[in-house]
Amino acid sequence: MARFSLNEYGLTSEGVARNPSPAVLYELALRHEAGTRIAASGALVALSGDKTGRSPDDKRIVSEGPGARNVWWGDVNIKLDQHTFEINRERAIDYLNTHELLYCIDGFAGWDPRHRLKVRVICARAYHALFMHNMLIRPTQEQLRTFGKPDLLIVNAGGFPANRYTTGMTSTTSIDLDLDRREMVILGTEYAGEMKKGLFTLMNYLMPKAGVLSMHCSATVGQEDDTAVLFGLSGTGKTTLSHEQSRRIIGDDEHCWTDKGIFNIEGGCYAKVVDLAPSHEPAIYSALRFGAVLENVVLTGRGRGVAFANTSITENTRGSYPIHYIQGAVLPGVGDHPRHVIFLACDAFGVLPPVARLTPEQAEYHFVSGYSAKMAGTEVGVTEPEATFSPCFGGPFLVWHPTKYAKLLSAKLRRHRATCWLVNTGWTGGPGGNRVPLAHTRAILSAIYSGELGEATFSTERHFGLHVPAHCPDVPEGLLDPRNSWSDGAGYDRAARALARRFTRNAADYAEHFSDGVAAAAPPSG
Repeated sequence: MARFSLNEYGLTSEGVARNPSPAVLYELALRHEAGTRIAASGALVALSGDKTGRSPDDKRIVSEGPGARNVWWGDVNIKLDQHTFEINRERAIDYLNTHELLYCIDGFAGWDPRHRLKVRVICARAYHALFMHNMLIRPTQEQLRTFGKPDLLIVNAGGFPANRYTTGMTSTTSIDLDLDRREMVILGTEYAGEMKKGLFTLMNYLMPKAGVLSMHCSATVGQEDDTAVLFGLSGTGKTTLSHEQSRRIIGDDEHCWTDKGIFNIEGGCYAKVVDLAPSHEPAIYSALRFGAVLENVVLTGRGRGVAFANTSITENTRGSYPIHYIQGAVLPGVGDHPRHVIFLACDAFGVLPPVARLTPEQAEYHFVSGYSAKMAGTEVGVTEPEATFSPCFGGPFLVWHPTKYAKLLSAKLRRHRATCWLVNTGWTGGPGGNRVPLAHTRAILSAIYSGELGEATFSTERHFGLHVPAHCPDVPEGLLDPRNSWSDGAGYDRAARALARRFTRNAADYAEHFSDGVAAAAPPSG
């Protein structure tokens, strides 16, 4: 029986496997965890149980101590008193001590040594240990020997429920973060992504304190060493557009922008794999080999092939793998100051132009907005286009007020003369229209990266005040002005005004923090 106790972020233990290799974790997962198998590709296939996605309504932050003064309290960051945190922490430790074997994974968050965090994970499942082995930056043997006290301790007791009668608990799931003690406790969910996003939440607290912008985005670099960051919610094409043959990937999800440039927070990738095909996503497909984790996918018979289109367990099937599994990935994961900052929006209303250049004030406004939309039929219950706003394109992981991150962004755009673009990967042509062809979106990004689009002639459209180019290589000119793609121009105007009003209603929650310039960047039709 394992016995461990925590003492000021250190670990004293018996029956704890310290930083085991992937091969050992495979063996132990197959031996002890129901439903675990090996796919034909060599990836470990694991099940996360009842929870197959994050539980944002169950995330809590300790509301006592110095760190609490800086938190944006509300639906995103829900208060938890210190005593309840201690109860959940003790509950987690007691549960873990019922296991014969536990796992300890030590790793780093952040490729920039100046801002790197030492992270320690204690968990009861080999699949969780392998997941974090992939997602953290792996220390050398010498760094492991001298690792010392971690900057963040994650205690994952997700196989044991929270007590819903404990003060502050609203379900049997609780993900608790103490910003001052740098501890995270997980109860009642075995979804591995909670660990990854809990760490990102802490980075979203620490980095802005140091004048560093933490970003929920991908990052790439071109042949001319031009760095780009791409923001976008699920369904906007961020993953696909970050894996371009002409560019090398720095990271797919979490980055920071410092006074020196950008750095990837993670050592791995956590990609959606629903409908994954080698013809469409060859880089991700080839990365799902030995050492990778496939989460909640379905295998096909004895051949152990993965039925990527099968969503009988969940539509949120995922793959976790070290970033060096991507051919040409930038290692170490750092880059120069971005020349191109790109906001991807999947506009299901067919209103936004395929591409527009933003002023720093507009960038700040649209960054706080974090707009995308769902098309009717894409999810259960979505019967007409539905606008989605997630501040800074990562609302569930913010700690400070969204305008703090937005002001950091606009300041860095000005200081480093980066250009910000809004790219609509959604629909055009109005009701019954078509999605903007991927080939055209890729042509737009290519023109952005080359600098050619920046030299175009621009006009200002009237509903959002966006600056739209008159020409883009390999893109039909009729596509660039969305009104021209509608058969009913008056219908377009009505739809554009309606979307602009949605922006205005959403921004009302933040307007008191806007400067006059940012307030003036709001859609004129709103």
